[in-house]
Amino acid sequence: MLSDRIAKIVEHGISPKLHVLTLTPFFPSLGDEVSGCFVAETIRHLTAQGVASTVIAVDSIYHRGRKPSPQSPAEWIRYPGLPGNLGLSSAGKFLGAALLGRVRELHQLLSVSLIHAHAALPCGHAAAFLARRLSIPFVVTIHGLDVFNRCFQNGIAARWRRESSLRVYESARKVICISQKVQRLLLEGAGVAVSADVVYNGTDPGFFVPGSAQSGPPMILVIGTLLAGKGHELVLRAVARLQNSYPGLQCKIMGEGADRDRFANLARELRIGDRVHFLGRRSRAEVAEAMRNCTVFVLPSRYEGLGCVYLEAMACGKPAIACRGQGIEEIIKDSVNGMLIPVEGLDELVQKLGTLLADSELRARIGQAARRTILNELTLSHQSQNLMRIYQEVAQ
Repeated sequence: MLSDRIAKIVEHGISPKLHVLTLTPFFPSLGDEVSGCFVAETIRHLTAQGVASTVIAVDSIYHRGRKPSPQSPAEWIRYPGLPGNLGLSSAGKFLGAALLGRVRELHQLLSVSLIHAHAALPCGHAAAFLARRLSIPFVVTIHGLDVFNRCFQNGIAARWRRESSLRVYESARKVICISQKVQRLLLEGAGVAVSADVVYNGTDPGFFVPGSAQSGPPMILVIGTLLAGKGHELVLRAVARLQNSYPGLQCKIMGEGADRDRFANLARELRIGDRVHFLGRRSRAEVAEAMRNCTVFVLPSRYEGLGCVYLEAMACGKPAIACRGQGIEEIIKDSVNGMLIPVEGLDELVQKLGTLLADSELRARIGQAARRTILNELTLSHQSQNLMRIYQEVAQ
């Protein structure tokens, strides 16, 4: 039940610094520890700082029901709405109404200091609904570049989603942006006063650690949802152009997505099917192991608010290649702690991959600088401290 863990806190007379209710569509579940791990891992760090956390994870009734993971406790709620994105502009109101009784009970048991919603729709919309009725302040985090939830569409439904998102941002005590690029898109597009701060995602440098010196053939690692916007096709074409120079070259691709078959077919057409390995979704431990053992991490995504996988690769002391114009450009400095290429820059990707594959000393120097960047400013501890500052400000 939602209140069981909080009831134990009250029973034992523990006085947490804050009690935060998290509403999120991103969270690990039984059988899927990877989805939403960036939310769960941060909550665990906040708990260590004396924050009591209650998590309600949400999904549409049109998706298969999920069960909570023992490692990431949450109550999973399915909200009503229309298929696809059509009903997203109003789904938060239905979700908020469905949660009102639960949250009122929780608030009476141990006063909720604030609600932290992840994404404006539907969770931010639901948080705004609850905030009005229960007088609880709320904050909302924007995790991507589609700030106003247009979903790459035009028309009346996209306009409704934008209007609903904007109302959420206006009523939130604070809008948390995962990069300056996200913040800029929000402030330039809002046209009204919005209180927004940047809090970069962090990673765990004790879990994502450098490995021993690499042996064996060079290996390019790609981790990301298998969709056109993530740039997998660019990597496959680069591997095809590099294969003669590096006869043992291998490429491992982790992730699932609608374009998997298309990418697999392209690998065969390029005659690199024996070099490219589609591994599907893997556990956090398997991701960390792959990053420790790769030669170079690559994700030439065309549309990235920040990208936790870049931070994880950097924490493992690996050179990461990303695209200019994305949120990660605020972290990666070209040829210093990683490499940057233009969007769709196949020639540049081939050149920079070739440079890194040929020079182990350069890889080591960039990898060491990458890990220092994480240790200095982008750990989960840094992220939770910045969130704690905002929480305390909002809860006053």
